[in-house]
Amino acid sequence: MSAPRVSFEFFPPKSLEASFRLWDTVRSLAPLRPRFVSVTFGAGGTTRQLTHEAVTTIGKQFDLEVAAHLTCVDATRDETLGIAHSYADAGVNQIVALRGDPPRGADSFTPHPEGFNDSVELVEALAQTRRFTLRVGAYPERHPDAPTPGSDVTWLKRKLDAGADEAITQFFFDTDIFLRFRDACARAGIDKPIIPGVVPIDNWKGVRKFAVNCGATIPQWMDDAFEKAARDGREDLLATTIATEMCDRLVREGVEDIHFYTLNKAHLTRDVCHAIGIQPAVSLQQVA
Repeated sequence: MSAPRVSFEFFPPKSLEASFRLWDTVRSLAPLRPRFVSVTFGAGGTTRQLTHEAVTTIGKQFDLEVAAHLTCVDATRDETLGIAHSYADAGVNQIVALRGDPPRGADSFTPHPEGFNDSVELVEALAQTRRFTLRVGAYPERHPDAPTPGSDVTWLKRKLDAGADEAITQFFFDTDIFLRFRDACARAGIDKPIIPGVVPIDNWKGVRKFAVNCGATIPQWMDDAFEKAARDGREDLLATTIATEMCDRLVREGVEDIHFYTLNKAHLTRDVCHAIGIQPAVSLQQVA
């Protein structure tokens, strides 16, 4: 059983301290030679310029393939495509195309009057440029806006049929949830890669809160385990064990790629990668 290919997600920094943390994280994980790394786009497009700066800097400084997140939120079609073309002109030819979260304070997503109505329209427009490798989001558990349990599979197929090359899933805590979703996608005629997203849990309370907001199922045993681990000072050991076991099961079930939500922290993601057989690349200079 060979080690999977990996990719990492980062988010753009909003302060000088956060900038140092991001660059330290990228520097620590770059030797693992990820297939690509991605940089998120803040809710409501709030980090548009920061995302652009992070994407271009990571690509130039660390010689990594970088995928920029791009959303439909609070922008016209021309503005959104202008951002995309600016990435391509800077040598960034990979995009994660998403509808995006509503701006802070808004209860639901409302399309810009002159913007894209949804991620399918965004993917179609980007695919027509023929300038990008396109990835989209996938939801192995019901998205909060999905009208029915099966809607997420249908919607994913529409995005892939519109021109997306691959999908990256929201994180999950039960590997069987992803495997059932993968089977449902296959039955629906989806044959493009679906990359499972895994989050090494650095802060259970923070990750748990995000999981509730995105509709991820939280097993009771995880609440109990992290409560006990906190008392014993072994949260990192528990988090590494959980993520490693998930990745190992995924690989045994035929998964070839895993996407890590790093939360701009390197140590847990690095430890999990080492545990599943991914070692840093060794340069000739290091050998000498």
